[in-house]
Amino acid sequence: MSIQQPSRRGIIRAAAGISTAAALGAGGVLASASSAQAAGDGNGLRIVERNESNARMWYYRFATSAIGWNPGVNVLLPDGYHTSGRRYPVLYLFHGGGTDADFIYFDRLGIRDWSAGKPIIIVMPDGGHAGWYSNPVSSNTGPRNWETFHIAQLLPWIDANFRTYAEYNGRAVSGFSMGGFGALKYAAKYYGHFASVSAHSGPASLRRDGGLVGHWANLTSAALDLAGGTVYGIPAWDEARVSADNPVQRIESYRNKRVFMVAGTSPDPINWFDTANETQVLAGQREFRSLLGRADIPHEWHEVPGGHFVRPDLFRRDLDGIIGRLRKA
Repeated sequence: MSIQQPSRRGIIRAAAGISTAAALGAGGVLASASSAQAAGDGNGLRIVERNESNARMWYYRFATSAIGWNPGVNVLLPDGYHTSGRRYPVLYLFHGGGTDADFIYFDRLGIRDWSAGKPIIIVMPDGGHAGWYSNPVSSNTGPRNWETFHIAQLLPWIDANFRTYAEYNGRAVSGFSMGGFGALKYAAKYYGHFASVSAHSGPASLRRDGGLVGHWANLTSAALDLAGGTVYGIPAWDEARVSADNPVQRIESYRNKRVFMVAGTSPDPINWFDTANETQVLAGQREFRSLLGRADIPHEWHEVPGGHFVRPDLFRRDLDGIIGRLRKA
């Protein structure tokens, strides 16, 4: 582990080589779209709005039984996609929580510039203002099954409509804040789907400090997404569901994956939201890293000054690492 100023970072590698064998997709490429053509309905998704006029950024909005409103998705294509004839790896990139958080979040930050010239497809879906990348225990406002939408519907829809590698070594998942938690959760829970996982200021522990992050997930989902329903249940948690979603309880599920984490070390002391969020992020990621280290599971981590926000330089570093880990276009 190295210490640098002004950032603190480390890359932990296992003594043995990392196997690229996967539980899903090892041994071949599944069927996927063969040409640059307009996408169609399928996998439980019906397109109700679309814009494919931009060479790189294609936009869709779907009707789906998994969600009680029509969620949107941005699909950012690599330069030359329409003429290259090549297949590409895919990064699923998840936004954080809040009333202003949606599938356009990373486009507002500059994802087109960050990814220019990079041979990868980037899929950025809606995840709700506080959906927590989960199928909730209860909802008083219709279906909000984000886990079903992302994993059972959107992922196979992308493989069916774009030239992808529909296999373990063809996919990565990453996110910021709540989306970082979602990335860690999906990578473990659906082990064979993603070969790389990244959490940019994403919490990694639901139960620490009296279950503060789990309670926060319940509180925010009740207020912003579920009209009083909750992700994990109130007053009693659905303990099996929490354990299944909790990264620190799924350590072995990160073996043979690239793992990348970022946390801030100095949140704004005047901003309670920034302080509360990044303090828990940092503590939870340290707990998670410690468990990965004990299990000899490789991981790269960065502790850097500042609070709860996306750091473009580390996102670019992460993107290069993702491309290095996945199958080449």
